[in-house]
Amino acid sequence: MSVITKYDEAIESALEQIEGHLHSDYRISKRMIGLMLLQNDAEIHRLVKENEGEEYDAIQSIIENVKSNYSHSLGYIVTMVRQSKVNEILEDVINISEKQKERFGEKLGRLMMNPLTGVPILILALIFIYYSVGVFGAGILVDLLESKFFGDAESGLIIPYITRFTEKVIPWVFLQDLFVHEYGIITLGIRYAIAIVFPIVGIFFIVFSIIEDTGYLPRLAMLVDRVFKFIGLNGRAVIPMVLGFGCDTMATLVTRTLETKRERIIATFLLALGIPCAAQQAVFVGILSKNISAMMIWVGVVAGELLLIGYLSSKVLPGEKPSFYMELPPLRLPKFTNILTKTYSRMQWYLLEIIPLFIIASVLIWIGRLTKVFDLLIKGLQPIVNIIGLPNETAEPILYGFFRRDYAAAALYDEATGTVGLTGNQLVIAAVVLTLFLPCVAQFLVMIKERGLKTSLAMIGIILVLAFGTGFLLNAMLNIFSIQLSL
Repeated sequence: MSVITKYDEAIESALEQIEGHLHSDYRISKRMIGLMLLQNDAEIHRLVKENEGEEYDAIQSIIENVKSNYSHSLGYIVTMVRQSKVNEILEDVINISEKQKERFGEKLGRLMMNPLTGVPILILALIFIYYSVGVFGAGILVDLLESKFFGDAESGLIIPYITRFTEKVIPWVFLQDLFVHEYGIITLGIRYAIAIVFPIVGIFFIVFSIIEDTGYLPRLAMLVDRVFKFIGLNGRAVIPMVLGFGCDTMATLVTRTLETKRERIIATFLLALGIPCAAQQAVFVGILSKNISAMMIWVGVVAGELLLIGYLSSKVLPGEKPSFYMELPPLRLPKFTNILTKTYSRMQWYLLEIIPLFIIASVLIWIGRLTKVFDLLIKGLQPIVNIIGLPNETAEPILYGFFRRDYAAAALYDEATGTVGLTGNQLVIAAVVLTLFLPCVAQFLVMIKERGLKTSLAMIGIILVLAFGTGFLLNAMLNIFSIQLSL
């Protein structure tokens, strides 16, 4: 038996008018096509525009006319009516005892969404991520793989052997540099990808899969909805934002699920500006975890920047205010098989997609250094990094940040633990600047695809100014208050 949900007079009238303009065969009812058009389904809009030609303009006029009757989006109105109909059906077929006690999961779910209790729960989740990724992943695992297994030209199991073998087989030094030495594919690209980034990302993927499988993320969306409205978004935007902590490129694609163009632009801008990907964020946690003050300064500056810029963007960009509704799945204990499957698929993605990019980045760096182009760019950056209190050596990882954000983070890790000997203040400033710096090439290309070249270039220009401007102000504040951080 089919159940037809009836809406109010305005929507029913609009549906009837839209059906009159639909002449093609869509294999589903015209009423359903009309409902999806009212809910702004992009794919259906594209399909109808292709099939109906001039009739599409009349349909758009009907949709705009019915929108003026409501303060919320039509998607929200339709969903609420459907939810009410579902509840009516459930009441007819399910008997619920009034004396039935509320389950623990339901109580905990409410606590997660209440600001008074939800914020402490969020802090506990962040502490769990910090110790799992920062201490265990970036500390113990990276030290084991990077120092003892790979090593450098003089110590370790892998790098010394490969370096000697390459030098014997290839007589030309410039060609040796492609594979080994300071910037070789093996000694830099593969070592960074496997020894530094992979263990950190692996632990992050496991932790993220655990949190995701519990059903916590939708409740987090409800918790942060009010804060997100402050920056022109709504709670639904927590999904691409959280995904950004895995991969900003993937998260930028997911912004298309947001309802309005205004929200999509703001979310894309904030992802490009200050959401560090899994590897970058975890490497910085690994570097700064020895001093909680340094960690809090990095987190506080980046979070404050995101809130400020998001707020200003919401005031500058025109468009309707976002509405928010979301179905909450039940809370549950994470299943081992689900965690294993999700982690495996993400690890597979990392190995197949990211490691080749590390290799390509190594080749580009080799070409850039061979042609002296990189030397010129690095020299051009050196006065800028000096102004924000950083030594000349940090110009290199900042430049590499445009190729791969995680590549730059790994390069900074190398400098922090190597002979450059950056101070605690310099590491915090470098971490802030690299976090706020340009998106990687892959994310930039996706930004152009999703938001257009003009909008993307405008974002890039603003991000450059904000990254170095924030670094300059942070260095000035640390000096004014005579703050010396030790790591």
